[in-house]
Amino acid sequence: MQFEIEIEKRLDGGGRSFALQARFAAEARALVLFGPSGSGKSLTLTALAGLLTPDAGRICVGGRVLFDASARVNLPARQRGVGYLFQDYALFPHLSVRKNVAFGLSGILRRPGREETARVDELLARFGLENLAGSLPRDLSGGQKQRVALARALAPRPSLLLLDEPFSALDIPLRTRLRAELKSLLAGLAIPLVLVTHDPEEAELFGQAFVVYDHGKVTRCFGFDEAAKEGKRPAELLAEAFAD
Repeated sequence: MQFEIEIEKRLDGGGRSFALQARFAAEARALVLFGPSGSGKSLTLTALAGLLTPDAGRICVGGRVLFDASARVNLPARQRGVGYLFQDYALFPHLSVRKNVAFGLSGILRRPGREETARVDELLARFGLENLAGSLPRDLSGGQKQRVALARALAPRPSLLLLDEPFSALDIPLRTRLRAELKSLLAGLAIPLVLVTHDPEEAELFGQAFVVYDHGKVTRCFGFDEAAKEGKRPAELLAEAFAD
């Protein structure tokens, strides 16, 4: 999938300001936005999702223009065909596993129809959640919560999946296990994704192309081939970007 991003956004508040000026073009099924906390990665992700409106610029994904300030194009989030897996999973604590997944299809104001119910059943089975369909999030393990959040994001059959540091709040043993589990799940879905992370090994595990952020700007964009030409793994190049 082709990504063409050129956006600007200024945020002011609490006596501080931040300027995002992200510009890059990449073609990959799995794109990683890499950099330290506060460098602009998640802002770019929310702009892709339509949850943040840039002050200027253009966003084109797979040849489809999602945002163009000069042409006054700004597709609403619900029309972008994007699934979003939040950092803390953002499950509704008062809804069962089944209802959390169904929310991605029908929201909370109406009951899912026959086709929607079949879609929920399909996802519960795919992610091994059938026996947990009636459980509440408080009764789930970290891995189970992640699978529920992923199922909800995938319920409406998005054309692009966004992952915002889905492992950052986990301890190292659980993080390692869930990375492998999510990698396996995604391998069977064949859906393009954009992952935000500040972990070089995680970036290499999931990514095909890598965009490096620093202080609101993109400093480098490369893939496995470019890394190989330098005789290094992508994780090594990413780690070197902030070695100092």
